[in-house]
Amino acid sequence: MKFLLIAGFPDSLLQFRGPLIEALQAENLEVHVAAPDLPAGSAMRRRLEAKGLVIHDIPLRRTGMNPAADLKCMLHLWRLMRTVKPDFVMGYTVKPVIYGSLAAWLARVPHRFALVTGLGYAFQGQHGDGKARRLLRSLVQGLYSIGLRKAKKVFFQNPDDEALFRTLGILSPGTPSCVVNGSGVNVAEYHPAALPPSPHFLLIARLLGDKGVREYADAAAHIRAKRPDIQFSLVGWIDENPDAIKQVELDVWTGQGTLNYLGRLADVRPAIAACSVYVLPSYREGTPRTVLEAMAMGRAVITTDAPGCRETVVDGVNGWLVPVRSANALAGAMQRFLDEPMLAARMGAQSREIAETKYDVHKVNAVMLREMGVACIN
Repeated sequence: MKFLLIAGFPDSLLQFRGPLIEALQAENLEVHVAAPDLPAGSAMRRRLEAKGLVIHDIPLRRTGMNPAADLKCMLHLWRLMRTVKPDFVMGYTVKPVIYGSLAAWLARVPHRFALVTGLGYAFQGQHGDGKARRLLRSLVQGLYSIGLRKAKKVFFQNPDDEALFRTLGILSPGTPSCVVNGSGVNVAEYHPAALPPSPHFLLIARLLGDKGVREYADAAAHIRAKRPDIQFSLVGWIDENPDAIKQVELDVWTGQGTLNYLGRLADVRPAIAACSVYVLPSYREGTPRTVLEAMAMGRAVITTDAPGCRETVVDGVNGWLVPVRSANALAGAMQRFLDEPMLAARMGAQSREIAETKYDVHKVNAVMLREMGVACIN
């Protein structure tokens, strides 16, 4: 039996789907992965091959809407599936879900699944958005609707995304869906770490406006105006996205000492261990992996009362929920940790407990394999 996993970003295959791949292999499936930027001899391809995977480089452009390029990618996937003849196909992120589902249907793959890990730029708009963004939103929703009609089951990482797809008619009434607890976190690899001696806040994210990076910087500036001893760290990178933070903004924050920018890290655990409170002021998520990692390491969390984020925090138990786009509310939540020095340790212990009981990656993957019928094929 063969399982084909389609990704839009090759690094995510091990970083986010690694335990799922191992679970599939444990069920004696031959696992194939398809993603862009995996030429023969590349470092990432060698890492994937070392895991016993069959690798396929595909011409997928993760960002942008180029009909000719996207059609080329879908045809490439169709030819690939006609050759490989997988029994199961699953795509995750926007284009692999849409074009992977369509190609799998055309290739008559019997078991077709989609994993919606978050809604991204096209769904983050508000009233008053420009014509281009409204057009993009309409186009993406229409393509999702076409692609998901061909899926046997659709996985979501929070109930708000599932409800939105049902309400908008993107997901037809006849298509089954299932909500899982994000991608999960390996609680054995992300184990509790002692808190630092002084308060230290941390945000890990792609440097996008929709991740709340500007609100984080504004809240940090507000706190540091009175408490210049408090540290605010930022981990991430400037992404190819219309909503990306500008380099000049980042330079101002670091130049003024507002944020301590650590760049992009291959291993975020040392950064999490160095912080006392983890912060993610995102406007919307699937389920934020970085929050789960921080929780597993025993960190209190400040995040937004937004889809995907609100599921990770029990307000007042393992952290605080704040309104989206409110730097003032974010600064107020940060101040509570400064006013109550024992709060971070108490809430951090609760975070670890929630990570173990709700977000353990092995529990999450067991649900997915059962829902796909993989766990009972042998």
